[in-house]
Amino acid sequence: MSGSVAPLSLSKLFQLSRPRFWIYIFGPYLVGLAAGASKLSDFHHWPIVVFGFFFLFPANLLIYGINDIFDYETDIHNIKKIDYETLVPPAERITLWLVIALLNLPFALGLVAANAAARWTLAAFLFFSIFYSAPPIRAKTKPILDAAFNVLYIFPGIFAYYLIGGEALSLNLVLAAWCWAMAMHAYSAVPDITADRTAKIQTVATYLGLPGTLLFCLVLYAASALLAFPHLSFISLLLGMVYVSLMLASLRAGTESDVMRLYKIFPPINTISGGVLFFAVFLSKFL
Repeated sequence: MSGSVAPLSLSKLFQLSRPRFWIYIFGPYLVGLAAGASKLSDFHHWPIVVFGFFFLFPANLLIYGINDIFDYETDIHNIKKIDYETLVPPAERITLWLVIALLNLPFALGLVAANAAARWTLAAFLFFSIFYSAPPIRAKTKPILDAAFNVLYIFPGIFAYYLIGGEALSLNLVLAAWCWAMAMHAYSAVPDITADRTAKIQTVATYLGLPGTLLFCLVLYAASALLAFPHLSFISLLLGMVYVSLMLASLRAGTESDVMRLYKIFPPINTISGGVLFFAVFLSKFL
């Protein structure tokens, strides 16, 4: 490992934060705000805006920057990683750690303005975000646990719910969101099965195999829809049918390359589904 310390450009930091995935934590934040607010004026408080920014660039750099720091030795063998994303060589690690700390610590300190439930929820988000990739847990290398650790993607929503004044959050909704997050992670790992096995990386998808992982996702999406039904009625069934249909189409496709072609519509489906969920919750409360 080189002993030098290399600088990082703003453009590379932006790229490391995976802007195409920002919606995956910012979206739940918006849904949580809509679910927890009791009146429109609740959205006007300064912590709502401040933490909205946090769940865009700083929090995403935390998740994916730490991931790239600890994955370099395997990422250098992943053609998709080299061509599609970027690498963090050893010389850039210290700089990236410093930037992550400087961007995230002020928001952690800002929690003095939040209630106890919001503080604990953000602490949980930070824990799962860091130790998904970082040792000693490094959950991403432990099949099934890697999917379970993606609960981190629902904590921004729970945090927002309590930050804006929500109370008595439904356990069924939390479990529904957790099932959805686990399925999202597992399906995203399917196109990488061959590359991960070549690099000797263990994931839920390398453990269950292609058809097993898709069935795992199908069950989780169906469970998510059923758990959310008492609160979201036909919206939960509609979204559940979309994801179950995608899993069935992926099962029929049969090969990794064919699943990859279907996977390309997965991020847009997630974005549209999040938008539908936000407006369904918002309009039901304030229309």
